[in-house]
Amino acid sequence: MAVCLAAFWETALLCLGAQTNDTFALARKRMVAQQLAGPGRDITNARVLAVMSRVPRHEFVPEGLRKEAYEDQPLPIGQGQTISQPYIVAFMTEQLALKPGERVLEVGTGSGYQAAVLAELGAQVFTIEIIEELAKRAATTLQRLGYTNVQARAGDGYQGWPEAAPFDAIIVTCAPEQVPPPLIAQLKDGGRMIIPIGPSWNQHLVLLRKHGEKLQKQAVLPVRFVPMKGEVEGKALRR
Repeated sequence: MAVCLAAFWETALLCLGAQTNDTFALARKRMVAQQLAGPGRDITNARVLAVMSRVPRHEFVPEGLRKEAYEDQPLPIGQGQTISQPYIVAFMTEQLALKPGERVLEVGTGSGYQAAVLAELGAQVFTIEIIEELAKRAATTLQRLGYTNVQARAGDGYQGWPEAAPFDAIIVTCAPEQVPPPLIAQLKDGGRMIIPIGPSWNQHLVLLRKHGEKLQKQAVLPVRFVPMKGEVEGKALRR
């Protein structure tokens, strides 16, 4: 009898897990159809849409918020930080126009979700997070989910990742008031950077393209990101 009961509960739990996974998969498809590619939305890159339908955002949010994982909203992840809304993740990713095998630096790992999206596109991802607890948690999640093409570490993203440079693309998920010079220096000639710039009350997402010594800038979307921390804070105080 005990063996039969154990087998019953094991089967029941497996079925429940399968149902839960199916529920999240359906939620991802609905997210893509309604929030990214739906009426009034402008994500058109088929590769980006496919990746957004695969990456399990619910794995990157606190367990108590998993039911809200596929709503188009930022969610708290602790330490005063958030996971960006899916539309912003897709929009920033699309702006970079990544090719498989390109080297990408992400400044502000946060939950690790954006890094997973970049990795699914076939990029070699280097992601840096100034809050050590978040960096460790994200690295653990990415490893558990099998993202072997992501290297994560704790550190001040203002300085970038010099030993891994140069990068084909850089994505910044926290907002300085000016583009950090070390990041410009670590961007390849012909490289792209997407970064929120400005104080919290007047931020814009800016797409930069590097052409030799010149930097082409294009403001593409008004946004509101958490401020960049670390060395950049001291520079702001000295101005």
